[in-house]
Amino acid sequence: MRVAVIGAGWAGMAAAVAAASAGHQVTVFEASRELGGRARGIAGSMPGADHTALDNGQHILIGAYCETLGLMSKVGVNVHASLLRMPLAMRFPDGTGLLLPNWTAPLDAAAGILTAKGWSARDKLTLLRAAMRWRRQKFQCSQHESVLDVCHDLSPRVMQQLIEPLCVSALNTPAEKSSGEIFLRVLQDALFSKGHEGFGGSNLLLPRRDLSSLFPLPAAQWLGRSACRTLTGRRIETLQAVSGQWRVDSEPFDRVVLACPAREAARLAQASGCASPEWIDLACGLEHAAITTVYLAGGPRLALPMLALHSGPTAPAQFVFDRSQLGGPRGMLAFVVSASQGERQALQTQVVAQAQALGWQGLVPVQTVVEKRATFVCTPGVTRPQTLVAPGLLACGDYVQGPYPATLEGAVRSGLAAAQMLARAGNAPA
Repeated sequence: MRVAVIGAGWAGMAAAVAAASAGHQVTVFEASRELGGRARGIAGSMPGADHTALDNGQHILIGAYCETLGLMSKVGVNVHASLLRMPLAMRFPDGTGLLLPNWTAPLDAAAGILTAKGWSARDKLTLLRAAMRWRRQKFQCSQHESVLDVCHDLSPRVMQQLIEPLCVSALNTPAEKSSGEIFLRVLQDALFSKGHEGFGGSNLLLPRRDLSSLFPLPAAQWLGRSACRTLTGRRIETLQAVSGQWRVDSEPFDRVVLACPAREAARLAQASGCASPEWIDLACGLEHAAITTVYLAGGPRLALPMLALHSGPTAPAQFVFDRSQLGGPRGMLAFVVSASQGERQALQTQVVAQAQALGWQGLVPVQTVVEKRATFVCTPGVTRPQTLVAPGLLACGDYVQGPYPATLEGAVRSGLAAAQMLARAGNAPA
């Protein structure tokens, strides 16, 4: 079939590669000039130096992201060379916190908890008991429970130094507002799955390449070798069902996959006249949260490539990454503010002050990126639109119904799911 994929983010490129692998003729339309959507490379420069590759946000993967890692390998990416593997760590600059050993699951988690620095015996015991309880319950809970509800028996220190940072990094939503159901699913895969080939499920995988070249660009090159097209700078204006086919700006296709952001997908679905009001309302009604990444130059070499930070109202960053340990220039630090609020300049000023309070003096702002609609807000009982929009019209993206929150793995899984449904999605209305 002739398949149009509208959007070249991670979900769209996953759908395109899977559709082409099934023998379909695929054309990808991307409104911008860059591939990757909300996980893409951008240009930056060090003070007085040449340009360097940055990202629109500092992303990480974990070993449990089997679909993402498998698809990267499929399009020719050497995942072991392109990703720095390290055991799950929630260590702070003062050396306290959790660091899992490089063991198999779940022994690594048990050992990491027992050896956590700065934790009392009671802290460790509450987490071990909670982990056993979650496992007995098969990492399931009511869809209306929050992360605070499912972690009610943990000590304050474990909440502050492990659960809250994990929650805001995975769901981009504070623990008191986050879905316990989805958080437990991420924990289950991270702590008790074997992971992709050569990776433990809980391993942190930090990109050594910019996010566009990590998957979207190699995917486009792979599609080109498969006689498929990837067209950038092509914002789709019209989508119509005509005589059992779809017309994408007058070009005919048998199937269409909307892999653009939720509101843009809703615009095209509504313009087609074929989508239900319920689907459009769900797509438009999702609440979104921002992520801010502040790049500062002149920083020290950190003890680990990624450290957790104690955050608060005037110290907004939850994590800092040492880009020099990830193939970047010396002294480049990336501070990540998940669920960020406020203006770019104010956040940048607060992060600089947060770094200075840690004793890191002389840092110079390089670039601050605010992705205002980075993820949907993953609240308890959140209802997300389905993959099937109308006969022959599908949607994919990290906001579409699925087991994962708005992560790279969630986006890739939704793209694969859309591609698998192409054959049984039916023809466009006559």
